[in-house]
Amino acid sequence: MTDPAPKTTWARVLPIMATGAGLFSDGYLNNVISSVNTCLKRLYPTEVANSHAIQNVSSIVFAGTVLGQLVFGYVSDHYSRKHGMVVATGILILFAILCSGVWGAGGSIPGMLVALTVYRFFIGVGIGGEYPAGSVACAEASNEVKAGQRNRWFVLFTNFMIDFGFVVSAFVPLVMLWIAGENHLTTVWRVSLGLGAIPPMSIFYFRLKLKEPEQFRKNTMRNTSVPYLLVIKYYWFRLLVVAAIWFIYDFSAYSFGLYSTTILAAVIPDDSLYKTFGWNVVFNLFYLPGSMLGAFSADWIGPRYTLAIGVFLQAIVGYIMAGLYDHLKNHIAAFTVVYGIFQTLGEFGPGDCIGLIASKTSATAVRGQYYGIAAACGKIGAFVGTYVFPVIISNAGGDTTTKGLQAPFWVSSSLAIFSGLLAIFLLPKMDQDVVTAEDDKFREYLASQGWDVSQLGDAPSQEFLATPENEYELQKDSSEKN
Repeated sequence: MTDPAPKTTWARVLPIMATGAGLFSDGYLNNVISSVNTCLKRLYPTEVANSHAIQNVSSIVFAGTVLGQLVFGYVSDHYSRKHGMVVATGILILFAILCSGVWGAGGSIPGMLVALTVYRFFIGVGIGGEYPAGSVACAEASNEVKAGQRNRWFVLFTNFMIDFGFVVSAFVPLVMLWIAGENHLTTVWRVSLGLGAIPPMSIFYFRLKLKEPEQFRKNTMRNTSVPYLLVIKYYWFRLLVVAAIWFIYDFSAYSFGLYSTTILAAVIPDDSLYKTFGWNVVFNLFYLPGSMLGAFSADWIGPRYTLAIGVFLQAIVGYIMAGLYDHLKNHIAAFTVVYGIFQTLGEFGPGDCIGLIASKTSATAVRGQYYGIAAACGKIGAFVGTYVFPVIISNAGGDTTTKGLQAPFWVSSSLAIFSGLLAIFLLPKMDQDVVTAEDDKFREYLASQGWDVSQLGDAPSQEFLATPENEYELQKDSSEKN
């Protein structure tokens, strides 16, 4: 039998796109709620002010995301990467539509706000599912592209997709405002939410047609009992380091959103909704250059050093902003640019690389759970940061004082340096073949501990046997054994 034709570049890249691009929905659905809340506060000022549910909508989404990351981490390892992605995508589609058409009993506004908050929780679950199901499958799919390009493909269809989702989620409400006008804000916020169902719909078919990544089929433990004590013994320290870096990054990245409010208050004294939405687009655009450059740097110098360079440079900019805050706050254009550079360096370093590192520093058999735990620690960091930052500001003098507004930059810049040192000295070296190499090392470790490594991998399924390429591979393996 002749060898099957080699895969084309498109055939290798398409699975990366289908598995990773779902994180665009994360960026869009996470960020669009900011503009939606702005509309709701104008339409229903009293009801929103008195609604405990809508005041905690961000916390609810964080809780749902953490739950999704942990649950789907288990599902993607023990059952299927593909099925985890399909279910997560279905959740996003359903609850994005429900958010768009949300209504309270009898037209009650408080009831509508409660329902919106509940639906946002389930959107958080779907978003959380995208991380361990989609991202780890994306990492495994990227292992099939040409060496020297694997990291950039992963980043371009994971973190860059999140950042691009941020930009689009800021731009769509602005477009809707241009179309509908300030007298039809209900149309603006409902359509903006409803459009969030389109990105997951666009990849749903491709995910249904996907097969499990080859690396997963070869190394899964879904057909046997996972030796968790051995896994913990082997990975606990590395996972602790990755989770700590992710916690620190999200602690700062999500919390610094409060400075966009400070800038907006200075540049939009007339409280114009058009200007508010327009500047929101500008702030989110700053993420893209760093994310794009970081994708290529992760291949050129590796994810460890890219992460470290990003956070070290970010720390320098943060210290400058803290030291010159008095001068910068009186020159809002300069403040905005420096603040934007601070944010884009965060995307260049940990924004791009922490997910890449988390997805490629563990064995395939436990990658979903490893990645899910690390990502959940990041979201917990974001949740903690949104509560701790106001306390830091208050203890330093309050948000009306220079010292108060300088304090978060001192804290975050110092933490950035700490996370860079963790990456350089405590994370393993990562080359282009790290996914395969990590599986080989883990297999050797299990064998050295007396665990039967013949239990790794799938038995050939009918679907797997159906293609000429896979029939050829099976026959070749059989002949080699004989």
